[in-house]
Amino acid sequence: MTRLAIFDYGAGNLFSLESSIRKNGAKQVSIIRDMDTLDEFDGLVLPGVGNFDPAIMSLEPFRRTLEKESVGGMPILGICLGMEMFLEKSEEGKLDGLKLLEGYVQLLDKKQVKVPHIGWNNLNITNKSSKLLSGVHDGSWVYFVHSYRIVSQEKEMTMATTEYGIEFPVVIEKGNLYGTQFHPEKSGAIGEKIIKNFIGECIKSR
Repeated sequence: MTRLAIFDYGAGNLFSLESSIRKNGAKQVSIIRDMDTLDEFDGLVLPGVGNFDPAIMSLEPFRRTLEKESVGGMPILGICLGMEMFLEKSEEGKLDGLKLLEGYVQLLDKKQVKVPHIGWNNLNITNKSSKLLSGVHDGSWVYFVHSYRIVSQEKEMTMATTEYGIEFPVVIEKGNLYGTQFHPEKSGAIGEKIIKNFIGECIKSR
């Protein structure tokens, strides 16, 4: 039985994300507010709702647990804000990120594009070995709601980019860490495929 946990920062409704994960293969999905029982799950999802500093504060008591699991091999999927928190810092807040990946988070250029970026954009798949994007075609459309983008010198972790004013990473993978700047739970059949792929990685890791 595949068991996934969604961490709740207390910032918004997680129903659509929970529903999508259940629909696409997880046998048990639990919304958690602490990580005391994280070792009972096969994977963790950090959702894309809320703001950087409050979300980091909610995760701070569990920073060592996250570091342990990131080294231990549990698949962790960060969606939008969830992915941004993997990095070292963000222009959205003053607190340090989780520092699981090198890089920082930068506000989209308001002189070039409308911020926030809301709507459908297509994927430019840059690494065909991506586990999240297995079976997803280059040029597929996914749904974004964000104001920030990640900047990192770890180019090898970028699996796909999109262009909105400039080109930037929107799917990243490094070891057991996975991230999407867009919202797979709002991205129709393509998003469902990505969630199924993540659940598949959770099954393999058991």
